[in-house]
Amino acid sequence: MKKATIAALGTAAVVLLGALSGLMITEQNEYKLVRRFGKVERVVSQPGINFKIPGLETTQILPKETLLYDLAPSDVITKDKKTMISDSYVLWRIDDPLKFAQTLNCSIESGESRINTAVYNATKNAISSMTQDEVITSRDGELSRMVMNAVGNSMNQYGITLMMFETKQLDLPDDNKEAVYERMISERDNIAATYTAEGSSEAKVIRNSTDKEVAIKISEAEKAAEILKAEGEAEYMRILAEAYADADRSDFYTYVRSLDALKNSMVGDNKTVILSADSPIAKIFDGKLE
Repeated sequence: MKKATIAALGTAAVVLLGALSGLMITEQNEYKLVRRFGKVERVVSQPGINFKIPGLETTQILPKETLLYDLAPSDVITKDKKTMISDSYVLWRIDDPLKFAQTLNCSIESGESRINTAVYNATKNAISSMTQDEVITSRDGELSRMVMNAVGNSMNQYGITLMMFETKQLDLPDDNKEAVYERMISERDNIAATYTAEGSSEAKVIRNSTDKEVAIKISEAEKAAEILKAEGEAEYMRILAEAYADADRSDFYTYVRSLDALKNSMVGDNKTVILSADSPIAKIFDGKLE
């Protein structure tokens, strides 16, 4: 009885171990490829627990998340035959694990090698279609679009999707970097000088026009002032003539003017005035003014 129990327990343990060895747990960030005699029988892409045939089927894991591949810096030639150094990276992922397994034997290194070749050729062709200045000024957006368009869907044959291409650095070789910088500075200085000259010319035109308008307005104001002054003097003379039109007023005016003349002649410390008998002022004091 004891031997039978031990045998039963042994059989149960073997069955349990076999069942456990047939368990297959798939994580969120991975694909599970189930192989039978080396051939991929099925792909498990959803996370969870699945089963395989122990001893007959084996599993292989491929990454499901987005992967980063950093391309090695390389020399590229621009349209105007200038050498530049391109340092870039791509983001990619495996979208068809079965095709990836069939074409690249599940090798991430082989996938990166295909990506490197395609992206390098696309980058080289894109930069060779632009001048050095165009590359420098448009690298943040235009170059990435050109490379992605050039690569297109060529990686689909390997079950790979290229998600993004970005340039980390697009620089000049050390031997001609300084010359290029000096040329760019000179060009910017020329542009600045042109803008300054155009601004000075425009300012001169505006100043001349303004000075002309001011001179015209001043001349018109002076002319108007002279006219008003002449009109005022004419009105003054008319009022004065009207005020002294009769004899009494005329005599009073003569009397006042004579006093003013006498006052103006008495200057200094000597206040003595000698008048001739026929002087109009003497006549006033004698009461003989007619």
